[in-house]
Amino acid sequence: MSNKHRTSFYIGVTSDLRSRIWQHLNSNEDSAHVRKYKLFDLVYFECFDRITDAIDREKQLKRWHHDWKVNLIKSTNQEMRDLKSDIDI
Repeated sequence: MSNKHRTSFYIGVTSDLRSRIWQHLNSNEDSAHVRKYKLFDLVYFECFDRITDAIDREKQLKRWHHDWKVNLIKSTNQEMRDLKSDIDI
């Protein structure tokens, strides 16, 4: 998740992407970090078969520099557009 200027990112793990996005969009159910930085746009996601792999990847990405994250996002979403409508939220 990102803000509209793509200056801040939220990285997390979920077993239900649609529900998690809904939580982000409803301020009562998201984190203080999400509210503070207005991280409401889905710009990138990865799917995993095993939750342990997803958690390992989350930990890895959280250690990355901002520019590395931007390059990763742009590798599949060049314009860094909001992808929520693509997954039928």
